[in-house]
Amino acid sequence: MNETVRLSKLMASQGLCSRREADRLIAAGQVSVDGKVVAELGSKVDPNARIQLSKAAHRERQRLATVILNKPPGIVSNQPEKGYPEAVSLILAENRDDNGDERIRPVPPPYSLNVAGRLDIDSSGLLVLTQDGSIARLLISPDSTIEKEYRVRVKGQVSQRMLALLTHGLSLDGRALRPATIRKIQDDLLVFVLKEGRKRQIRRMCELVDLQVKTLTRTRIGQIRLGHLPRGRWRHLTQGETF
Repeated sequence: MNETVRLSKLMASQGLCSRREADRLIAAGQVSVDGKVVAELGSKVDPNARIQLSKAAHRERQRLATVILNKPPGIVSNQPEKGYPEAVSLILAENRDDNGDERIRPVPPPYSLNVAGRLDIDSSGLLVLTQDGSIARLLISPDSTIEKEYRVRVKGQVSQRMLALLTHGLSLDGRALRPATIRKIQDDLLVFVLKEGRKRQIRRMCELVDLQVKTLTRTRIGQIRLGHLPRGRWRHLTQGETF
């Protein structure tokens, strides 16, 4: 017999929304379980139960904004630091790159957006900012397996042994790193594909094999690519784009 699970937790695990959003929708009577509205916070249900959101909840969620930004170096992604601008401060009308669809999707209030995945101050490239808790969880939860791709220019002689260690065999903070994919594009240019995102992970990995990172740019998260988005500019995800 299956043990019951808190409804809000199950909704979050299914990617319907964040747990906080789930509690709000439940309290508003906008969640049904096996065809019956459940409006009591803390309700527990069978983990195999069929969960449905009301039409109003679906419309509300469709209005949640998710944008991608080409973060320049010197911009703080998610931890305020004195003297440095935050990534959200770039989400302005004059920085958008949405091909003229301003009338369809307005500029989201910058501080309503949460950064979904760190990118350190010295690095550049693809950064996701969202009002949607389910997207944030998909990208940054400890069990996330979404790939992140980086182009990394290094100083030092890159050997096959180094590549093997970078691919699988290193640990940080006493914990083994998940296997990664590393490709050598040029003598000093590597492409890293990771399925985790520990603090300054690539820079620390390179230090362990006596390489120094000169530049680091994130070019892809899941199926979303940086593409030709200019540095310092942002755009909404287009309809149908998913991670």
